Amino acid sequence: MNGNGRFLAGEGSSSRPKRPRLSSPAEDGENVGEVTATVAGDEVRSGTLVDLDLLDCSVCCQPLSNPIFQCDNGHVACSACCTNLRNKCPSCALPIGVYRNRMMERVVEAIIVPCPNAKHGCTDKFSYGKELAHEKECKFGLCYCPAPGCNYSGLCKDLYRHYHAYHLDTCKGFTCGVNKDAWLEISEKILVLQERRDGALVAVQCFEEEQGVYVTVNCIAPCAPGVSEFSFQLTYSNGAKSMSFEFDEMNQIQKVSFQTPEKGFISVPRYFLDGRTTLKMKICINRLGEEEDSD
Repeated sequence: MNGNGRFLAGEGSSSRPKRPRLSSPAEDGENVGEVTATVAGDEVRSGTLVDLDLLDCSVCCQPLSNPIFQCDNGHVACSACCTNLRNKCPSCALPIGVYRNRMMERVVEAIIVPCPNAKHGCTDKFSYGKELAHEKECKFGLCYCPAPGCNYSGLCKDLYRHYHAYHLDTCKGFTCGVNKDAWLEISEKILVLQERRDGALVAVQCFEEEQGVYVTVNCIAPCAPGVSEFSFQLTYSNGAKSMSFEFDEMNQIQKVSFQTPEKGFISVPRYFLDGRTTLKMKICINRLGEEEDSD
């Protein structure tokens, strides 16, 4: 706990199947569930938070946040669940959604937890439940190798070095601002491009559908501000026919997926393919914030 009377909490134990629980920064288990507090002057008290699941809504199993309501029997639920349940307590059927549990609200606000990526280097801490929103944009999130059969995962810069060292023969290089051939056999489904020696990885994927082929272009990186941010232009040609697409911002993903995307794809109609099994494309990638000067 800091001088403002806020708690620091590690991971508690639980016997219930719940949402994925963040890990304690201490790999050896030290301080797991430990809570320390400065209560008056320099006096320090400590204890153990036995079960972090106590800070989750018993209905939706998501972190409780203000306002928190209780029924006359003391069962608590989040505001959203009270509305969805039409203000009927799921535990005892008494009305719920009128009386707030002020003590539980204060406890939830006082608990401070580390980022789930603390063991990878993130030092940020948050009120309980707020760490989940941060995790989606944390630059310390793990990225996964796109090479078939490779199980490597690591920080994006470590992944880029790994890919250059072990999978150089499976990718093509690209230079920002320069048009690059991106020919992709539809049956192979993925083409990996790497910037310079061990720079950013870009995955060009195709998904064959009844009406044609969907194409996606994603940078393998956490969705964090300032991390591997690119724009791109993609052109597909088939003889005299061509189609071009330009995106102001390239999507960022931490792991490639081979499931047909529902959004963020380029559609190449089947009549455009003329039965060909190779997508003959050109791509020009530009780093955001730099002058875009393509050949």
